Amino acid sequence: MKNKVAINFDMLRHRLEVELESLLGGLEACLHPSDDGQLGNFPKSDDELASGKLESWKRAALEKRIREQLAEVEHALRKFEEGTYGLCDVCGQPIDAARLEALPRANLCYRCKIQNSSEKPDNDKTYQSKASLQLNQRG
Repeated sequence: MKNKVAINFDMLRHRLEVELESLLGGLEACLHPSDDGQLGNFPKSDDELASGKLESWKRAALEKRIREQLAEVEHALRKFEEGTYGLCDVCGQPIDAARLEALPRANLCYRCKIQNSSEKPDNDKTYQSKASLQLNQRG
């Protein structure tokens, strides 16, 4: 017999809301990096140019991951509103309490996550969050 653990949905929703705010701040920082205040500070050597390119690539990779996480958090919060939070998007079965505690934005039960991971890479996201689209329009 499996142990049944009570899930504190209010706490999980709060954690998702806090994560949403944190991710929005991180995305804002990626889209509008702070300047050091110096005008005309152009790279003078190949090393400086390479370093600038590397920073740009790292920022783009971070922005992509933040957008993916934003979409996942927004999806979980929508599921709260719809009354389906905690249910697997694929099979409809309850997601294990320990999984939700560890990752409140989880939308798949462990079994479906394993099946889904073996079918396609986890980073194959084709959606963007509403918040990240709005930030793009502002920037």
